[in-house]
Amino acid sequence: MSIKNDIAMVREELNSEEKFFEKAVITEKFIKKYKNLMIGAVVALVVAVGANVAYSINKQSQITAANDALATLSKDATNSEALLTLKSISAELYDVWLYSNAVAKKDMVTIKELTNSSAVMIGDLAKYEMAQDAKDAASLDSYASAQDAVYRDLALVQSAIILMSNSEIEKAHDKLAKVSPQSSMSKIANALLHYGVK
Repeated sequence: MSIKNDIAMVREELNSEEKFFEKAVITEKFIKKYKNLMIGAVVALVVAVGANVAYSINKQSQITAANDALATLSKDATNSEALLTLKSISAELYDVWLYSNAVAKKDMVTIKELTNSSAVMIGDLAKYEMAQDAKDAASLDSYASAQDAVYRDLALVQSAIILMSNSEIEKAHDKLAKVSPQSSMSKIANALLHYGVK
């Protein structure tokens, strides 16, 4: 009985070794067949990781340079070198700088130029400043009719006040009714509706 058990164990061991070698041969064939593809995938992964790291480093250096230029301009607003650096690195940040200076100096020429800014928020704010500076209801209404106008409700209230001062009460009430109930201007609009000139 023990000889039979020994033979069975040897057979089982040979079968397992045979299966191991069979799998090793299959693995070797697979590796030979797809070796170039696997090497290409590893190289592509290394290149992608390297490109991502290089891009991140470049982006961070641009941010640092833009911040340095902005800090320089904060100290000396007439520094043309820092202004050119800021313009070349970040056109949007350049527009923000121009806008902040133009509003502080009431420079309507620069604000008018910024109405077409690539920085969406700056373009909208410049349009509002132009409409407010015109001091007429039509300009404010035109601004407020834009779908994504930031100061839409403020422009509507200002337009209504101008209309009230021109004794166009009905039109003023129509403008005030358009103010969004969720807006911080809704309380002012309601007060003007109820306590304003009727």
